[in-house]
Amino acid sequence: MPKVKTNSSAKKRFKVTATGKITHQKSFKRHILTKKSNKRKRGMRVDATVHKSNEKFVKRLLRLK
Repeated sequence: MPKVKTNSSAKKRFKVTATGKITHQKSFKRHILTKKSNKRKRGMRVDATVHKSNEKFVKRLLRLK
């Protein structure tokens, strides 16, 4: 049997924590930052966890399940 490859775009975007949760970086922090408030930009620094409804799909892309 050939090996199954991990999705390359997914492995760059998602990280798995020690407890098994999947984190990702928040969007909208690349450009056009002048109009966004400091509070909003500060909140985008923190990694977010993948929503429960998408978790199964992301795990399949990462070949965790």
